[in-house]
Amino acid sequence: MDTFKKTESEIRPALTSLSDEEQMFREAVRDFSTSEIAPLVSQMDRSQELDAGLLPQLFELGLMGIEIPEEFGGAGSSFFTSVLVVEEMSRTDPSVATLVDVQNTLVNNALGRWGSDELKAHYFPKLASEWVGAYALSEAGSGSDAFSLRCRATRDGDAWVLEGQKLWITNGSEASMFVVFATVDPDAGYKGITAFIVDRDSEGFSVGKKEDKLGIRASSTTEVILNAVRVPDGNVLGEVGKGYKVAIETLNEGRIGIGAQMVGTAQGALDHTLRYVKEREQFGRPIVDFQGVQFQLADAATELEASRLLVYNAARLKDASEDFLVPAAMAKLHSSRMAQKVTSLCIDLYGGYGFTTEYPVEKFYRDSKIGTIYEGTTNMQLQTIARVLLG
Repeated sequence: MDTFKKTESEIRPALTSLSDEEQMFREAVRDFSTSEIAPLVSQMDRSQELDAGLLPQLFELGLMGIEIPEEFGGAGSSFFTSVLVVEEMSRTDPSVATLVDVQNTLVNNALGRWGSDELKAHYFPKLASEWVGAYALSEAGSGSDAFSLRCRATRDGDAWVLEGQKLWITNGSEASMFVVFATVDPDAGYKGITAFIVDRDSEGFSVGKKEDKLGIRASSTTEVILNAVRVPDGNVLGEVGKGYKVAIETLNEGRIGIGAQMVGTAQGALDHTLRYVKEREQFGRPIVDFQGVQFQLADAATELEASRLLVYNAARLKDASEDFLVPAAMAKLHSSRMAQKVTSLCIDLYGGYGFTTEYPVEKFYRDSKIGTIYEGTTNMQLQTIARVLLG
């Protein structure tokens, strides 16, 4: 039995605010996820590896270059469309959605906003057609304290030499280019941070250990090692010493993508559970007939829809060039908490079966945990919101 076969939720999200193009993207991703991704989910989770046949299809559908301008081979669409794609894909497999999310909301966004015309002309066509990108900020001693970097960049003529190590780099196994953050002056603190674009085949660059994770196991998370890697001066992203702005502003956008992941993850678990509660019988009748079960499902659907609207609002504000700092933090905060709560409930409603790998809800539960950690922990989101509230 293919326990990951998609089912339609009877709690359907409001679609009245979607344009024809956005609705088209949503439906295309739903069809693709159902037919191509769903049959592979279990095996990819066990092998901790993305199926090699999926990547070409993701590029062919235009899902790896959603905001890349059409002149460079991209879809030329909006940030909100990227969010819809990530949400919809997460309903089937948050691991594949993570790869697409990082490509669009972090790598492509950073290049689009901070890259020179030359960098865009060189990298955008590759990112739209065949290259996966990765975002290399974190290090062993810099998690929430993102700017306590030890990775060094030293000028050498018309180039920079990078030395150091990066950890927990999503897409590390698949990526052909990396946005790497290093300090050009440790004494300058965050004002020494600079962002560089580094090709995987650069001499001295290597991808190290792959992490064995609790959830999103088919999404690669790796170490990156920089051993005297020479990077042309033209590959500086933004300005020297302004990497902190690249990182902060890109991560603010990325948090909306994480919110979309969590909404899709919870929706996927709820989809399966709404079907199962009609099939599972206790005391001679389906458990869906019990008011206690009905009320729990109603609560879950309400919390899920609240998270969805927070995510959509933040994405719309970003596209409108309005201030979205607090809405993005709220969207990630609420959706990551909600996803853990909803997926946990789904396991409870499955009973003992929910605790086994034969059914899909345990995977959604495992996949939900990362939402409170990456691209800013729960405490960091609370700090952001409180700081603005308190002026």
